[in-house]
Amino acid sequence: MSGLTDPIIREDVEQIQKSIDAEAFRGKSVLVSGGSGFLGSWICDVLSQIGSRIICLDNLSTGVFENVEHLKGTKGFEFEKADVCTYSRNPKVDMIFHLASRPAPEDYQKHPVETALANSEGTKQMLELARKHDSRVLFASSSEAYGDPEVFPTPESYEGRVNPLGPRSCYEEGKRFGEALCKAYHDQYGIDVSIARIFNSYGPRLRAEGFYGRVVSRFILQSLNGEALTVFGDGSQTRSFCYVTDTVSGLLSQIGDEERSGDALNLGSEDETKIIDLAKKIIQFPPARSALRFLPFPPGDHLRRQPDITRARKMLGWEPKVGLDQGLSRTAKWFSKPRVQ
Repeated sequence: MSGLTDPIIREDVEQIQKSIDAEAFRGKSVLVSGGSGFLGSWICDVLSQIGSRIICLDNLSTGVFENVEHLKGTKGFEFEKADVCTYSRNPKVDMIFHLASRPAPEDYQKHPVETALANSEGTKQMLELARKHDSRVLFASSSEAYGDPEVFPTPESYEGRVNPLGPRSCYEEGKRFGEALCKAYHDQYGIDVSIARIFNSYGPRLRAEGFYGRVVSRFILQSLNGEALTVFGDGSQTRSFCYVTDTVSGLLSQIGDEERSGDALNLGSEDETKIIDLAKKIIQFPPARSALRFLPFPPGDHLRRQPDITRARKMLGWEPKVGLDQGLSRTAKWFSKPRVQ
């Protein structure tokens, strides 16, 4: 596979290709906003191998160019540094993946305006582009659209419990408004748009450092560095962790299914894991010399996350294939080696 020299990513991209209908993307023109981010870069890799023409749009506020640098010079791949909120080009594309946003709470709480606008004005820009060219759109929403839910597992029909003035509102309400805007464009203009409510995803390329760090990658990096793993609260809060190959397969399957227009689907693992149990798993990885350090529970954080994926299973034939232990092992292996793409 040209351009992919990292064996873990190469193997995982191959698995994604086997799990989807590649013909739905072959020869198609695709714009990926947030394309140098975690999930966006994986989508670019898969589409590049299939033979799609790709515009990777990213302002690099949280995305990392190194995630797609290996695609530079690849036939059909174009990187465009631009802000999705002010995007003014008019490329004719068949599909749009709108993933551009700031997904890490510590980061988006420092940039609430940019976060809210990426999911509102940025979504409008992508929908207007789709309107001009009759493009299909997939909006990457989030489990955060449910806020602090009271129903578990949480189905798509659950309307959410969100504090519009809370510390996470710029992201939660941003995603909710992005969904509403997608539905409005679908109803008023007939735009072919689908919504993916993505639950916690992890794997190679998930940023670990500073304000961008997510819990799996942060724990792994702390463990590798012999540092204490930082657990917020007592660690009894849960998340449902889905390995990147499963998430990306779900996203590609969803946009590739012409019958899903106007739908919202949960994409995630049904298995809940306590954060303290996640830490105990990772703390055993070599060099296994770390301890745990407990910090105050962040204001506005949520206690549980567990999706009901009945609809995705029924409509797409999709469900996660990679168990947590296997996914963590692959992720830790990737983080522990010098990385080339």
